[in-house]
Amino acid sequence: MPAESSQPGSLWLVFVLMTVVTWGVYGVFLHGGQMAMGDPVHGRYKAFLWVGIAYFFIAVLAPVLLLKAGGAAWSMPGRGIALSLVAGAVGAVGAFGVLLAFGAKGQPAVVMSIVFAGAPIVNAVVALALHPPPGGFAALRPQFYLGILLAALGGTLVTLYKPGPAPAAKPGPGIERSE
Repeated sequence: MPAESSQPGSLWLVFVLMTVVTWGVYGVFLHGGQMAMGDPVHGRYKAFLWVGIAYFFIAVLAPVLLLKAGGAAWSMPGRGIALSLVAGAVGAVGAFGVLLAFGAKGQPAVVMSIVFAGAPIVNAVVALALHPPPGGFAALRPQFYLGILLAALGGTLVTLYKPGPAPAAKPGPGIERSE
C-alpha cells in the first residue's frame, strides 16, 4: 500500500475505479452465489455466510498484516472504533438487504440499479446534514441539485428500461418438441 503523501496525484482514481468495478459486479456474483447454493429457502443465508468469510480474510487479516508490517501503534481512539464498527454494520446490513431483495423476487439488475442510484443521494444528504456547507444549503450550486435529480432519474430509467431476458430458443430442424 502506498504511503500517504501531501502531493496530489491520480492514484486515488485508480482505487475509485477498482471500487466501481468490484461493487458493480457485487450483485451479479452475490445473486449467482445464492442461486448456486441450490437451496431456494436458505441459499441467500448460505451465500451471505461466505460473503462474511471473504470479508474476514480481506477486511480483517489484510489490515492486520499491513499494520504489523508498517509498525503501526495499536492504540485506537474509541470514537474511531465506534464509527468504524457502525460503518461495518451498515455495510453488512446493506449487503444483507440486497440478498433479501433477491429472495423476495427482486431482479438483480433492478435491485442493484436502485441501490447504486440511491446510495449517492443518501450519501450526499447525510454528509450535508452532518457537515453543512459554509453559507448553508442556499450556498449549494444548482448543479448539485441537478446531479441529485440526474442520479434519481438515471436509476429510474435503468430500472424501467433494463434489457429483458433472452427470448426462449426455438427448436431447430430435427429437434422434436415434447408437449
